[in-house]
Amino acid sequence: METTERPRTAYHHGNLRAALLERAEEMLDVVGPHDLSLRELARSVGVSHGAPRRHFPDRQALLDALSEAGFARLGAELDAATADLPRTPPGGGVVDEEAFVRHLSVFAHAWVRFAVRHAALLELMFAPRDRPGAARLRAAAERSIGPSARFLAAAPEGAQTTVLAALQGLAALIGSGMTGERPARELIDDTVRMLARGLLPR
Repeated sequence: METTERPRTAYHHGNLRAALLERAEEMLDVVGPHDLSLRELARSVGVSHGAPRRHFPDRQALLDALSEAGFARLGAELDAATADLPRTPPGGGVVDEEAFVRHLSVFAHAWVRFAVRHAALLELMFAPRDRPGAARLRAAAERSIGPSARFLAAAPEGAQTTVLAALQGLAALIGSGMTGERPARELIDDTVRMLARGLLPR
């Protein structure tokens, strides 16, 4: 499968790995993970076909590195969005409904923004990982999501899975254009209201 052409990535000694990851993510949007080739990546960046293997021994190592970098960026965006919000439930674990909904809303908007902008990367990040080495990526996911999602500890068990599944599905619908002309912000706000009703004690 052909990839789109663009000016070759300029890089300096010592940052070839970063240049390869940047270009690989761009190629991921076009060809998907199964057709992402180290040889094609090397050609696109303008290095010898063996150069990427100094950083990524095989294609799976490249995909894992892309996923790990994606989790770091997602975590940074979630942390930045929720930086001014309390990290633990107010009142010693007693649920403050207004604070909970506010945190859920900020978290949801940040997640969906990232998911829509980086749909192919997010799909790769959450691909099934029943293989050796997957524990490192599961740890990266926990580091990424854990701090900004601790407010969900005030909700019933399994709340994080429910919230992430709902937001992933919503982002996929928005990204595909299946939500019609309704603004994404309205759709996210509606989803937050429905999630809060199900998660907060009645």
